[in-house]
Amino acid sequence: MNADLEKLIVLQRLDSETHDAQRRLAEAPEREKALEARLSTARDVVAAAKTKLADSQNVRREHEKTVALHQGRLSKFREQAMSVKTNQEYHAIQKEIGFAQTEMKAAEDAVLVQMIEGDELTAAVKRAEAELSGEQKKVDADKKALAAEGVDLNAALERLSSERSDVVKSLTPQALATFEMVAKRRNGVAIAEARDGICTICHVRMRPQVFNNVRRNDQIIQCDSCNRILYFVPVPAPAATANPAPAQ
Repeated sequence: MNADLEKLIVLQRLDSETHDAQRRLAEAPEREKALEARLSTARDVVAAAKTKLADSQNVRREHEKTVALHQGRLSKFREQAMSVKTNQEYHAIQKEIGFAQTEMKAAEDAVLVQMIEGDELTAAVKRAEAELSGEQKKVDADKKALAAEGVDLNAALERLSSERSDVVKSLTPQALATFEMVAKRRNGVAIAEARDGICTICHVRMRPQVFNNVRRNDQIIQCDSCNRILYFVPVPAPAATANPAPAQ
């Protein structure tokens, strides 16, 4: 293979790896925000569950106050019933007692409903808190992995930069200039494999003679359509099979 072409293929690999590493580093802040958003969502679920529980408890307390109020009224009416002197007064007191008992029973039933609901809401709070705790552990682990990845990516960028510098120094100025010009125009991708007579990036078929020249990998040839530098990967020869043993 042409020495410059071989080095340009390596240079493209290094640039692609560098681009990928830089992209991952640039995405890190958004990825960290996404982790925080996961925690925020879990915290919101806990807060909402606690609010529902607090509201239910407030309603229960109001019903309990109503029960206490009617209990007090019943005690008062029963005391009054002991001292009534006429049937009219007695029936009036009994009517008040009946009304207070009905209202108190309704309030007691409401308290029971709120107690059952409170148990369910308490369980919901515990579940939400457990999920938050689990999510916190996952997010902490993901943040740790993200930080470690950042360290690895920065180290990789230093290595890639050093390797690229060595490759660039070994290239002829003309080959490097062609590579950099095409890379600038083609989003950093200046090299393309030619396969079955087609540029695998722009998918334009090349002339047979051009493809035959590319197949030799002995010169710098650019795609007539996208101007990328072309190279060919030979198909590996099939492995030789052992001769069968002669029949006895």
